Amino acid sequence: MNPVAFTIFGIDIMWYGVLISIGVLIGVLLALKEAKRTGFKEDNLLDFLLYAIPIAIVGARAHYVIFSWDYYSQNYSQIINIRSGGLAIHGAVIAGIITGIVFCKIRKINALELFDLIIPSLILGQAIGRWGNFINQEAYGGPTDLPWGIMINGQKVHPTFFYESFINFCIFIFLMWFRKNKKTTHGQVLALYLILYSTGRFFIEGLRTDSLMFMGLRVAQLISIGSIIVGAALLMYIKKNKRIR
Repeated sequence: MNPVAFTIFGIDIMWYGVLISIGVLIGVLLALKEAKRTGFKEDNLLDFLLYAIPIAIVGARAHYVIFSWDYYSQNYSQIINIRSGGLAIHGAVIAGIITGIVFCKIRKINALELFDLIIPSLILGQAIGRWGNFINQEAYGGPTDLPWGIMINGQKVHPTFFYESFINFCIFIFLMWFRKNKKTTHGQVLALYLILYSTGRFFIEGLRTDSLMFMGLRVAQLISIGSIIVGAALLMYIKKNKRIR
């Protein structure tokens, strides 16, 4: 499939960017709908998103560039070129969480309430955005004989982008159900996201051939382990303190 979706005034618009934009738009609309349902102030949500979305993109790119520095140290002009890929979701999540904590402290808002509101939108956006990897023929795994393998450069490989997209959709459905029917305290949705997504990502990352590496270890797996620990600790903290919604 052609990575270029369409051209405007001689500028190629890539499918990668289109799909990420669609994911962001759907996520914003979903978060606004949930804000109305729960009584969360929509102005606060929109103000946060105006800061968080661009900062998350910068964080995603910075994460990718830092752990691919061998290449970018020789190609400075490519550092800001994100049109053909090169965004790491972990960088976006870390940047978004830091932004949320600072924003909520300034506005005197419960940060856990805000995170619970936007997390389902985030995981849905991740599920949609992964298809940009398919179009760019990236984020795939090693050789496989499984019937659902895809052909990349003449070789049948694991469609790890699809594995993650499918798992993310499943997590999205579960979190939406949990938030509406089972949530009793702020922070539960965030904690479950950290545990569920990170568990899936840890195993999927082990199949990939293009992982970002640090001292011989896969960065995404290291962050996933840390996120699982943080998520479990948050659940224990919430249970102990009985923070009421």
